[in-house]
Amino acid sequence: MELVLEKNNKLRGNIFVPGDKSISHRSLILGSIAQGETRIYNFLNSLDCLKTLECVQALGAEIELGKDNSVKIKGEGLYGLQEPKDILDVGNSGTTIRLLTGLLSGQNFYSVLNGDVSIRKRPMKRIVEPLRLMGADIWGRKDGQFAPLSVRGNKLNPLHYTLPVASAQVKTALLLAGLYITGGTIIKEPLPTRDHTEKMLEIMQADLKISPSEIKVMGGKELRGTDIFIPGDISSAAYFIAAASILKDSQITIRQVGVNPTRTGIIEILKKMGTKIETLNYQIKSNEPQADLKIEYSKLKGVEIKKENVPFLIDELPLIAVVATQAQGKTVVSGARELRVKETDRIKAMVSELKKMGADIKEKEDGFIVNGPTGLQGAVCESYNDHRIAMSLAVAALLAEGKTIIKNSECIDISFPGFGKTLQKLI
Repeated sequence: MELVLEKNNKLRGNIFVPGDKSISHRSLILGSIAQGETRIYNFLNSLDCLKTLECVQALGAEIELGKDNSVKIKGEGLYGLQEPKDILDVGNSGTTIRLLTGLLSGQNFYSVLNGDVSIRKRPMKRIVEPLRLMGADIWGRKDGQFAPLSVRGNKLNPLHYTLPVASAQVKTALLLAGLYITGGTIIKEPLPTRDHTEKMLEIMQADLKISPSEIKVMGGKELRGTDIFIPGDISSAAYFIAAASILKDSQITIRQVGVNPTRTGIIEILKKMGTKIETLNYQIKSNEPQADLKIEYSKLKGVEIKKENVPFLIDELPLIAVVATQAQGKTVVSGARELRVKETDRIKAMVSELKKMGADIKEKEDGFIVNGPTGLQGAVCESYNDHRIAMSLAVAALLAEGKTIIKNSECIDISFPGFGKTLQKLI
């Protein structure tokens, strides 16, 4: 499918964005191993999250998906899952395969996880290695570096582990495995990463201790089912925040967006560039902060984004490349090598496609350099079957003279079904 867009002068109006993708994944997994009923509201009904839902159903979880993006889970406790009858297909979801590998390591049965071509290229050693240190039996291609992954559940041992790479997925995989260990599992992070797992474990009454430098979970304690209200995904809101900030005369409001401090790097960087963003109606629901965001057009300037900033806006860096084309001066992104092992090589992809559109952008090994402002021209662009590349290019298309065609745009449904309709509400 092709997404065809033309230049637009401004965005105006109020919108909602779908529920947070990270929280949706975690609510399904933790709800499935909690005791009692868990009800999820504003669940992200996207391809990635539905893969997690299908996998936990294959593991025996009783889940009912409502028409209003609500989910009801009948939890059977830590030891209520069952051996799947078939391979667990995670599709394109790196979150699903990494988190479930951690969960399955502590079960008393055998399972196999696999996904699409993209998943089979993504690095799995980062979870396999520490899980093996806990005593997990995991096999995979190239000694566990790549999927498919086979997991034979085992009795695990406590682990004190410092993450070599700042990764919320690795952290969560180890925390899930730690729920099945007699004793404590301690995880140290080189840099803070999104903390949705810890927040959800807290409201489910896990034995958890959190300090600025480490997280400790004591295993064996049953989780308690609860109601989970999922805020709008700030990574989805980011595309409209960015578009409004670079299209003249724009003014929009995005309602009930998650503003967890581990996810608001995009807001902080855009404010540093000069974007006018106002936070309204702040509140906390299900241990997660949310607010309405009001955004207006403003003249922007280039910034430097360093390694310590990257974990807070890793998903939004392709979008930053687009914004930087309209900012005065140089924008430099460094320490973002992780972008090369996402659904595609996002550094190479964004540099290639924005050059087609006339941007002054240069590829670095761990990021990119953009000189702006530059006028963009419509082009035929590749999405690389990467939802974040496709949506970032859609924002660029709103600036570009002429028509822009984005190929294989159906990949947007991985995280943001209805993206096009939401955009049309503002045009």
